[in-house]
Amino acid sequence: MNLAVCTISFRHHLTSIEEVASWAQAQRFQGIELWGAHARNLSPQPQYGADWLHDYGLEVLMLSDYLPLEGTPEALWASLDLLAKLAHRWGARKLRTFAGRISSAEAGRDERRRIVERLRGACERLAERGLLLLVEIHPNTLADNVSSTLRLLAEVEHPALRINFDVLHVWEGGDEPISALALLAPHVSHFHLKNVSSRDRLEVFAPANVYSAAGSRQGMVGLFEGAFDYRTFLAELAGDVRVEASLEWFGDDVYGTLSRDRSAISRLGRWQRLTA
Repeated sequence: MNLAVCTISFRHHLTSIEEVASWAQAQRFQGIELWGAHARNLSPQPQYGADWLHDYGLEVLMLSDYLPLEGTPEALWASLDLLAKLAHRWGARKLRTFAGRISSAEAGRDERRRIVERLRGACERLAERGLLLLVEIHPNTLADNVSSTLRLLAEVEHPALRINFDVLHVWEGGDEPISALALLAPHVSHFHLKNVSSRDRLEVFAPANVYSAAGSRQGMVGLFEGAFDYRTFLAELAGDVRVEASLEWFGDDVYGTLSRDRSAISRLGRWQRLTA
C-alpha cells in the first residue's frame, strides 16, 4: 500500500510545505494528498512542485478539491483548467471532487442529470490531459451510498471517472465496506482512511464542522481506536502494492495521531505477511 498524508490535516496550523514533506519522509509515507487550496496558494512560488517533492522521496498521490458542478459552465471549466495545470505541476494524475451537494435521495431528475452531464464533460476534458476524476463516496452527494454510486458510474459512462473509496463514509451510508469494495473495486483508485468513536458521532465530519477552526473534534479517533474495524478491512488490501490511500485526520495532535496510525499500519502489514 502506498500511503499519503493529507495536507488538509494542517489546515489550521502554521506549518510550511517543507515541514510537511520532511515529516512525511521521516514517517515513511510514500506521498501526500495535496489540498487544492494549498496547491493554489503555492502557485506564486515556482520552486515547489513534483521535482522538489521527489527530493524527499515523495509524490502527490492525489490533488483534492471541490469542483463547482452546480455553477455556470464557464466557472466549472475555469476551475477544472486551473486544477489540471496544478496537477501537472505536482505530478498528480488524480483529481478528487464531490458529486454535487445534495443527497441521492433528495436530488430531482433534472438536478441529477445536470450533475451527470457536468461530470461527463469534466472527465472528457481531463482525459485529454491524461488525468482521472475521482468522485468521493460522501454524505449529501450523489455518491452517498453504493447503489447511487454504481448508478452514477453507469450514467456518466466515462473511463476517466473513478472512485475515492472513503471507508468510513461507505459505512455511514449503510453499506458494509468489504462487500461494497467487491462491487466497486474495478472503479476504485484511492482510499480515505479515518475513524470515529461511535456511529452517533459521525456528524463531526460534516464539512461545515471540519473546516471551522472552532468546530468540535469530539469523536475523531485514531484509525484502530474507533467503531469501524480497520484491521479486518485492511486485510483485504494486504499485499497489493497498487493500492493508494490517505490517512485523513481532522482532529488535534496531528503529528502524534498520524505517526501512531502510520506505525500501526506498518505493524499490521508485517503481521499479515507473517501469518499468510
